[in-house]
Amino acid sequence: MELQYPTMPTPMLTPMTPLIPSTNGNFGSMDTNSTHLPFVTSHISPFVPVAPVYHGGMLPYMNNIRLSTVLRSNLLEEFRNRKSRKWELIDIVGHIVEFSTDQYGSRFIQTKLEGAGLDKIRVVYDEIVPLYAMKLMQDVFGNYVIQKLMDFGTQDQRAGLARLVENEIVDLSLNVYGCRVVQKVIELCTAEQQTQLVRKIEPHVLTVVKDTNGNHVIQKFVMTVSPERLSFLRTFRDAARQLAIHPYGCRVLQRCLEYLPNDYCRGMIDELHGIADSLMQDQFGNYVVQYILQHGQPHDCVIIAAQMKGSVLKMSRHKFASNVVEKVLVNANPETRFKLVDEILTIEHGVDPVHALMMDAYGNYVIQTALNQVDSEQRELLYARVRSHLISIK
Repeated sequence: MELQYPTMPTPMLTPMTPLIPSTNGNFGSMDTNSTHLPFVTSHISPFVPVAPVYHGGMLPYMNNIRLSTVLRSNLLEEFRNRKSRKWELIDIVGHIVEFSTDQYGSRFIQTKLEGAGLDKIRVVYDEIVPLYAMKLMQDVFGNYVIQKLMDFGTQDQRAGLARLVENEIVDLSLNVYGCRVVQKVIELCTAEQQTQLVRKIEPHVLTVVKDTNGNHVIQKFVMTVSPERLSFLRTFRDAARQLAIHPYGCRVLQRCLEYLPNDYCRGMIDELHGIADSLMQDQFGNYVVQYILQHGQPHDCVIIAAQMKGSVLKMSRHKFASNVVEKVLVNANPETRFKLVDEILTIEHGVDPVHALMMDAYGNYVIQTALNQVDSEQRELLYARVRSHLISIK
């Protein structure tokens, strides 16, 4: 029975002219005036139609058509079915892009690129770049092929991919698959190209930071690029407060505190000192304060601990702030630590903070940390107080 395929009215056709692989592996232009979907005939029978191939995915105007099967070329079908054959990159020339968007084809190309010589890598590169690189960068399987080209390609090939990424860096960074390619390019391109990438993304850096995919790109910049090239850091200083309480912005600030010299973070840290008490109690901000305590200067710990004065019991029983109290106890100088523990040992209005913390889901960890960090004199007092409540707790 002759197979019937859906037709589309002429106005729906894309103005682009996709390339359709013929039976001999060459490419011919699709007739954009036709109202029928283009098919090439099988090499087995001229009457058996073969699904059209659009490199990088389905034909643009087929997005809304429901098909019961995935459209693949004969070669890809053969590749998927004939596992016993020893396939090489040369066997799929002319179908590199199609294979790159297939789960098994992509894995095959990745494996072959790892041990391929420069000539074979050039074949793959030239078939993808520049026409289909952007499509593959944003493809669930194709992005891995682009990353392998960055890993094993020549410096010129890396530079070519970097230029493509530079022109579309914001859109790629916001894409779930494209962001992975951007990170790979940042990691492997030259310092000059890194600078160009920073300049391109700088006007949109806050948008990218607050994105579920884009924040990983900015983290990679911070972890990889020399700080003097990170011109967007001044934007972080002015937006430190809003970033600290953002689910993705807080991650970027943490990477800054972890990887950058203190001088480059000083403006951000000083800005956050003014709201440290509220950040301690925020589900995201508390992590930023912990990183300040861990990677900042000694006086940063003193400033943050001072904002706990009179509220140590409250903070220690708070789901998020209790983590900060523990971090202060670990990183503070002996004098600052003594003051915090002394407040825990002070009974006021008949309330023993030690007992209250021992009975609390979060506070009990603060007591455990305090016992491990305080000096011998306070440790004995704290142990004695804890022992006095053990019977009632049991």
